[in-house]
Amino acid sequence: MNASLDLLRTQLRHHPATPPGTPLSLTVELRTQGDGLRLRYTLSGHTAALCIPAPAAPTPTDGLWRHTCFEAFVAATGEAAYREFNFSPSSQWAAYRFSAERERDTAAEAREPVLPMPPPAAQATPRALTLTARLPLNALPRSASVLDIGLCAVIEERDGRLSYWALHHPGARPDFHHPDGRTLRLASPLI
Repeated sequence: MNASLDLLRTQLRHHPATPPGTPLSLTVELRTQGDGLRLRYTLSGHTAALCIPAPAAPTPTDGLWRHTCFEAFVAATGEAAYREFNFSPSSQWAAYRFSAERERDTAAEAREPVLPMPPPAAQATPRALTLTARLPLNALPRSASVLDIGLCAVIEERDGRLSYWALHHPGARPDFHHPDGRTLRLASPLI
């Protein structure tokens, strides 16, 4: 793998059923690095209208998706099993394993925990929120060829409104777990 290579800069779109109340745009840059993947989410717009989690201890935390949170879903092509990663502007994070759609594999999580995971780093200005996260190689699914990746986010506004953003929304309702949402194909950094 190259030491560092820009692979993708793409725009996420909100689900039609959950439009934001304020004009926003969300881009993601994905970059390979020798020790894994780097994701940089940039949310642009009137960020003062958003509910951005306050800084907290950089620990694994459940339920981050209930508030502003940036996410990645990663599977080896052709496999039902996948990983979910959540990154909060608070510096908290979560990593989950699933054996199939929405079937959490806690036994695999216990056998091979994804620790230590570098905490995400966030920077907020009145017009942008940027979050950078790293996915170490040991956190990614083992694949001999290609990874399927879904990039997404939940954005909470101060009035409690949630908008759901993704590269692709395959259904009538937001569903980041749906395998058809993993539209980005990436040569596995593990080969």
